[in-house]
Amino acid sequence: MEKEDQRNFLIAIVAMIVFVFAYQNFIMKPAQQKFEAQQAVEQAEQQTATTADSSVPAVAQIKPVEEAIQEDARVAFNGDSVDGTIRLSGSRIDDLSLKKYFLTVEKLEEVRLFRPENSEYGYFASWYWADGSTLVAGRNSPWKQVGEGTLTTSTPITLRLETDGLTIDREISVDDDYMFTFTDTVTNTSGAPRELRPVGSIERHGDWKGFLDVTDPGAGKQTGIAHVGLMGVVNDELRMKKYKPLFQMKEIKGETKEGTFPSDQGGWWGLSDKYWLGALVPEQDRFFAGMVDKRKLSRGAGLELRTETASLTLAPGASETVSNSVYAGAKRFEVLQHYQNDLGIPRMVDAIDWGWAFFLTKPFFYALEWLSGIVGSFGWAILAFTVLVKLPLVPLYNQSYKSMAKMKKLQEPMKDIRERFKADPQRQQQEIMKLYKQEGANPIGGCLPILFTIPIFYALYKTLYVTIEMRHTPFLFLKDLSAPDPTAIGNLFGLIPWWSAADLKSIPFVGIVIGIGILPILYGVTMAAIQTLSPPPPDPTQRRIIQAMPLVFMFVFGGFAAGLVMYWVWSNLLSFAQQYFIMRRNGVETEIGKFLKGLMGGKKKTAD
Repeated sequence: MEKEDQRNFLIAIVAMIVFVFAYQNFIMKPAQQKFEAQQAVEQAEQQTATTADSSVPAVAQIKPVEEAIQEDARVAFNGDSVDGTIRLSGSRIDDLSLKKYFLTVEKLEEVRLFRPENSEYGYFASWYWADGSTLVAGRNSPWKQVGEGTLTTSTPITLRLETDGLTIDREISVDDDYMFTFTDTVTNTSGAPRELRPVGSIERHGDWKGFLDVTDPGAGKQTGIAHVGLMGVVNDELRMKKYKPLFQMKEIKGETKEGTFPSDQGGWWGLSDKYWLGALVPEQDRFFAGMVDKRKLSRGAGLELRTETASLTLAPGASETVSNSVYAGAKRFEVLQHYQNDLGIPRMVDAIDWGWAFFLTKPFFYALEWLSGIVGSFGWAILAFTVLVKLPLVPLYNQSYKSMAKMKKLQEPMKDIRERFKADPQRQQQEIMKLYKQEGANPIGGCLPILFTIPIFYALYKTLYVTIEMRHTPFLFLKDLSAPDPTAIGNLFGLIPWWSAADLKSIPFVGIVIGIGILPILYGVTMAAIQTLSPPPPDPTQRRIIQAMPLVFMFVFGGFAAGLVMYWVWSNLLSFAQQYFIMRRNGVETEIGKFLKGLMGGKKKTAD
């Protein structure tokens, strides 16, 4: 490609990128927001009409959570990791907060995961019993507590339901973490055999993005590369569907014609958010089938996932005991690993969305967890991990930097060749290739490390983004390694604490500049410093684009997790030191070297 054609091609690419960005943000995005708002209004109107005109029972008027809780008879629970209440009607866990996790870094209010049905964003789970198509222990069955007391880690409670020739004694227990176990002893008090089966149910009502925001502020707009939606394991296969296509009733991989996901190898079935999981865990040695109630979805009556296990037959007077569980809590790796390894629940650790690069993200997390135990914090673990990742690549980087050093030495000879054969591009290229061969230089040798750097960057980004161990973890001046840098130019890098970086970034036009933090700025500076060690492109247009990259990436990285930007700044510093050392060993004078020499020379003259 001719020099002029290259320039025009690059200008066209830049123009296309600018056009696409502008079209997406100033035309498509507002149009999409308007469309979504109209859809929400129409959906609300349809739901109101359905509730009024159909046989679907109307949900009571939406009320504040605390008010909704007061309306029903309840039993309190207070475990090591969770607290809340169980509604006796339906034996439903619909009021649950996480004692070790909070809405903000100030730790003033616990994360509330489950909510009553008649409150905003209702979310709850329970285990029912069915006889054929009839629920004999259903959504509103009148359970009563046997005795008194609060459910704790060491003291289970017992509920009893007497109905339709059946007596069910239900012992509910909660472990140190997030698993509630429902141990039901079912007795046939009728004079005829009964065929019964347990039915697990987990329901969520309202807009899913709104739920994510109210559970974890900002999460509805920052789902990013984390899977949120249906997640479960059947027959050792992980099944997933994001909320949006789930509400659109799109087909789910592995679904039978009957709309079920059968499993005879154990498993679990639930709803996964970025950091939280609500899941039904049937008895692992029994057959079960997971499903999504699409009839409810089509009526706008909420999202319900169910599991139905194999039926059991009870003779008159006979009893049988069955245990099923509900997981409601944080997707903390060590907790999930305990359930997987010690309780035999398959692939429980895969509730964390490791992504397609699981062969990198899982080992990266193991390494970070191990390092944090040694160095005392996740922040230092990230810095130590950066060194460990770069060590195996040192020989490759050395070869790359040696190649760059040779290319930098050849800049002047190449410039002479271009001047001498300016009118003959073909001869010019032949002479340049001959020069490469004579000096043993490889023009693409400096690009080889990128083949390894990009997958590592993505895998680490994914790891830090989806694992809760990073959430609200402080380090040095950072309050939360999983959130963007809280400092900004506009708040004097944190010296004006009442003006947050998020508020500054929301200011139109100027917000993108005054909202940039110290870590993204350091990234831009270190990237520019590395550029001074590399031979610049011969084409002026290409050179200007390359020189602008640190500035562009500085703003791109402004919205990334601070832990990730910190990793990249530290990685740049290590790369710069390594490349500078190799350049000096090969006798190449660098721009940084010239600058330092000029400073030292200036001082000497002043002294004289």
